[in-house]
Amino acid sequence: MYKSFVFPGQGSQFTGMGKSLYESSRQAARLMDDAARILGFDILKIMFEGTEEELRSTHVTQPAIYLHSVVLALCSGLGRPDMAGGHSLGEFSALAAAGVFSFEDGLRLVRIRAGQMQTCCEQVSGTMAAIIGLPDKTVEEICAGTEGIVVPANYNCPGQIVISGEKEAVERACAAMKAAGARRALPLNVGGAFHSPLMEPARAALAAAIEETPFRAPAFPVYQNVSAKAETDPARIKENLLRQLTSPVRWTASVEGMLDAGATEFTEIGPGNVLQGLIRKIGAGREGIAINGIQ
Repeated sequence: MYKSFVFPGQGSQFTGMGKSLYESSRQAARLMDDAARILGFDILKIMFEGTEEELRSTHVTQPAIYLHSVVLALCSGLGRPDMAGGHSLGEFSALAAAGVFSFEDGLRLVRIRAGQMQTCCEQVSGTMAAIIGLPDKTVEEICAGTEGIVVPANYNCPGQIVISGEKEAVERACAAMKAAGARRALPLNVGGAFHSPLMEPARAALAAAIEETPFRAPAFPVYQNVSAKAETDPARIKENLLRQLTSPVRWTASVEGMLDAGATEFTEIGPGNVLQGLIRKIGAGREGIAINGIQ
């Protein structure tokens, strides 16, 4: 049996996240208190008691999910997996769990990433939309033929792609997707156009932070979003983390890679259970796949 840990990204947050973990584990409470000091604001109060609106702000959401996920991985007693992956922000959680960088250094990187992405969101009116029921190639062709900036951002599972870009361009693309036979073209309630060229202004600050952070070879292979491959070279991992800002999340291909490498058990570590549903759709027909959610 080959175990894989998978870590969720933005959108999995909920009020009360991490509270039971904080109250039940002295180690978890210490790590979470340390994180609040590093971040410089009372993130625990927002996680435990904040409104949906407060939690949805990118500069809060990303460190909150990272904090919840990594502390859970470190304190849950689940042992060591054979491989791991993370969806978008979740890739930072996977890398921290694999020891590529420390919990604290990862949190600092996520803080910078989130702050820079928040700034991008405020500067340009961008959005995202989920396209259900079209082949990948059709979605790609419609995006390429739409006026303005709109690109595939998340290849979540067969028949489900999230597109991202300028608000009006996304709206035009959604209309074209429906005309092409999409079952749904659903605008998402997100802060901006993640994994699109509109995130390019965030690159310089994140690149500087990554370059200053010590990276080590992972204790187990981590499938990265950009390459959908098991990466073990620290220099390559750094490059892929930076490219992830403006490149699509190749989640379908990443999970297929883990399955091909022998993964028979997936454990989703962190808030929510979004990845469980996606993995079931990607691995449909594959025998022996167990999927668990650890919150």
